[in-house]
Amino acid sequence: MLNWIGIAAVNMAIAVALGAFGAHGLEGRVSIQQLEWWHTATLYLFVHALGLLLVGLLIRLKYITQTTAWLLQIGIIIFAGSLYAMTLGAPRWFGAITPIGGVLMIAGWLWLATSAFRLKDSVN
Repeated sequence: MLNWIGIAAVNMAIAVALGAFGAHGLEGRVSIQQLEWWHTATLYLFVHALGLLLVGLLIRLKYITQTTAWLLQIGIIIFAGSLYAMTLGAPRWFGAITPIGGVLMIAGWLWLATSAFRLKDSVN
């Protein structure tokens, strides 16, 4: 079983580093639109990394399976990764895959909700 708490912590460290790079290394080098993409990617990476930390704890406590974590992690990579790539010069059409990452993150949260409702039902 993967150590999702560790993976979440690595994601958070990456979010801080990329946020700092965006604030200090990209200003004046990319367009305002590209800087907005970078900030959006960093925000979603950070928020979902925190969520992944919670999910990792729930997995460790054996309340849920790894499915939520996988959906969130793959969603993070596709969503944030595509926005970072476009900021750094990938073709604009590359943004067409960004919504796939968003859908995977939504699916991860809905999977967690379903798991939580099932857990509640099995306890009562």
